[in-house]
Amino acid sequence: MGTSLEPTHTDLPALQAPHPDHADCRGVASILARVGDKWSVFVIMMLSDGPKRFNELKRMIAGISQRMLTLTLRGLERDGLVTRTIYPTIPPRVDYELTDLGRGLQQPVVALGLWAKTHQGQIESARKRFDERNEP
Repeated sequence: MGTSLEPTHTDLPALQAPHPDHADCRGVASILARVGDKWSVFVIMMLSDGPKRFNELKRMIAGISQRMLTLTLRGLERDGLVTRTIYPTIPPRVDYELTDLGRGLQQPVVALGLWAKTHQGQIESARKRFDERNEP
């Protein structure tokens, strides 16, 4: 008996549109990816008390590379959370500042950052206990 090229499983469910309550998940996810990124949180926290220059931000955020700070600031600027102002001095001066939209985000972001700092020890202890219980 030969093989048939006719499909044998043709009873497929109809393709359904996303539920209206979940239709904007991708858009929200991309925004949360930006504002929830660790470097974005640090930049927003550092800018919460006023404009800063690039090197000032770099000194304030331990461990961030020049490239990562540049990418983070560009992303925040693209999303309308930060403005970049260039002053025609020699050498040129560039300041970064939260926009109104960014200032609206600063309270929850600063709260998140402070929460993480406050609970860092507890979380490290919990991770250690978990890892010890789950070692191979």
